[in-house]
Amino acid sequence: MDTRVVTSHLPADLAEKLDGLAERLDRPRGWLVKEAIASYVALEEERHRLTLEALADVKAGRTHDHAEIEAWAASLGALKRKARR
Repeated sequence: MDTRVVTSHLPADLAEKLDGLAERLDRPRGWLVKEAIASYVALEEERHRLTLEALADVKAGRTHDHAEIEAWAASLGALKRKARR
């Protein structure tokens, strides 16, 4: 696997937390940074995919108006009240 060195300046308190976490987990700081960045990138890629999917739904007319959503949300509360009785 090809790798590249990427540097970043962290606030001192965040760097100290990273050091503490690395020590507790018995992992190198670099491993933790790689894991954190991989998780963040995956999250943002999923967010982007979902945004594109939502925009495609809007373009295709697959939408609900505000009143429909309000009625649906209100019905959720009604279902909870019925379940308690």
